[in-house]
Amino acid sequence: MTTPIGEYALLGDTERAALVSRHGAIDWLCLPRFDSPACFAALLGTDDHGRWFLGPVEEASATRSYRGSSFVLDTVHETATGRVRVTDLMPFGDGRADVVRVVEGLDGEVEMDHQWVVRTGYGKILPWVSRVEDAAGQTVIRAIAGPDMLVLRGDRLPEPEDHHHRDVFTVRAGDRLRFSMTWVPSWCPVPEALDIDSRIEDTVCHFDDWADRNHYDGPYPEAVTRSLLVLRLLTDELRGGIVAAPTTSLPEDIGGERNWDYRYCWLRDASLTLEALLACGYVDETRLWRDWLVRAVAGDPSDLQIMYGVDGSRELPERELDHLPGYEGSRPVRVGNGAVGQRQSDVLGEVMIALDRARALGVTESGESWSVQRALVSDLVEHWDQTDHGLWEIRGPAQHFTHSRVMVWAAFDRAMRAVEDGGHEGDVETWRSLRDRVHAEVCERGYDPDRNTFTQHYDTRQVDAALLQLPVVGFLPWDDERIQGTIAAVEEDLMRDGFLLRYRTESGVDGLAGDENPFLACSFWLVTAFAGCGRLDDARALMERLLGCANDLGLLAEEYDPATGRLVGNFPQAFSHLALVQAAAAIADAEHGRPTTGVASGA
Repeated sequence: MTTPIGEYALLGDTERAALVSRHGAIDWLCLPRFDSPACFAALLGTDDHGRWFLGPVEEASATRSYRGSSFVLDTVHETATGRVRVTDLMPFGDGRADVVRVVEGLDGEVEMDHQWVVRTGYGKILPWVSRVEDAAGQTVIRAIAGPDMLVLRGDRLPEPEDHHHRDVFTVRAGDRLRFSMTWVPSWCPVPEALDIDSRIEDTVCHFDDWADRNHYDGPYPEAVTRSLLVLRLLTDELRGGIVAAPTTSLPEDIGGERNWDYRYCWLRDASLTLEALLACGYVDETRLWRDWLVRAVAGDPSDLQIMYGVDGSRELPERELDHLPGYEGSRPVRVGNGAVGQRQSDVLGEVMIALDRARALGVTESGESWSVQRALVSDLVEHWDQTDHGLWEIRGPAQHFTHSRVMVWAAFDRAMRAVEDGGHEGDVETWRSLRDRVHAEVCERGYDPDRNTFTQHYDTRQVDAALLQLPVVGFLPWDDERIQGTIAAVEEDLMRDGFLLRYRTESGVDGLAGDENPFLACSFWLVTAFAGCGRLDDARALMERLLGCANDLGLLAEEYDPATGRLVGNFPQAFSHLALVQAAAAIADAEHGRPTTGVASGA
């Protein structure tokens, strides 16, 4: 049976990530980077597409928790005969790509099943597997295919069994068995063994120390802290890119075609992530990402993309993996993302807002960073009035999306601030003229006076949850009657079973078949809107409902199916977690009588 998305835990070391099920199966792992091909792809197929299982043979109950603020996962399995604890982690900070698993007997005895099934190339390639000795004379299992080498070590090694490796053994109270898997390039020697105990301790200490730097002091502190930690884990420590999620093709609609690859760095999502991190005192991550941005967008400003690879690469062609049946039959399974070639006019606005907030918090511009921003805004001067595909990356016709137009306004507005308040050079008069022109245009063409609401785009009366961001970015104040009317219209049109949709798919605006479930970030935006316009009881009630959607480890997917109570879509999703932080901060603002202007004011 397919494991529900919410039954997975996240492991990671800020350069790569894995998903491990409650019962002990690592069903998804891409090595050596977030956006590399998977060597365990059972999440989107079957066990034969690769997984690493370590759990009881007999039926067992399982309880799990992260150790401190880390992503070191402890799972206690209890059977009729005893209890064991399995500790899973990807060690941080050693410059290696390792997965570590430790089994400890707690009570009685438990028969354990150990299965290691490696398939590189997203489950398609059967590697050459052999037993070899490392430099210290220890026997290991080595799997090689093309550029990839995976090395399995352990206190006992599984035996080959029809292109699988399996071992069944009994763990008694006091027993402790350690296993590790390491990726290295196939032309390198077998790596040395890890000092597992010290790596566990160091990894826990690193994340505990990072969490202790959190300045947030508002409500829901545990949910906010775990969300910040998820955002940190999705920020590549070496390269600076921030991925939207560590997975691809987990469906927005089970059995449908809305299956996308989110293992890349969207400028929008990364900018919003930075706003959440900055709000809570994390400045170093801003510099890391800012330097990544300068490298990624270097060159002609007209070549700006909406997303890049983790290393800033531009080529992300979308293709379908026909050999994978998909999660619960949801096909196609896609890698790469065709939206890379879209025009999304909101993106630069999000980038300029994030960097504006960074400057306000004392992050100084580098020698090139303002030059890059000025060049991008100057290019926007030439193209500000073009249609686009919006922040939801619709695959239907381009439109003048109201949210996109507002973010064009924001790009010019924040560029002006950098000149007027920050002392940087720029064509402020041109930017001011266009900023005011866009504002007037949106208020005329993106607004429906009959219903007193802004609209999804200029040629429709439909609404869009993205309109909730208009007061957050400062386009109009919360008490403006048009904003009040927009919140009411979004609530009336897009609420489904207590949660908010992005937009109505039946309008055909996105050019795709099928439906989707409520989008969690949008529901968190509605919390922010309730708090911003003084509906604090409504904000708290919706916030509690949303926090109830998280799994037992505090992780959220992209969407939630209220009919089945299941998380759906890519998991865990940075957008959901950053919007959680924004919503909690907005409630904190309202509780203290502060104006709600976004996450930066709430921490």
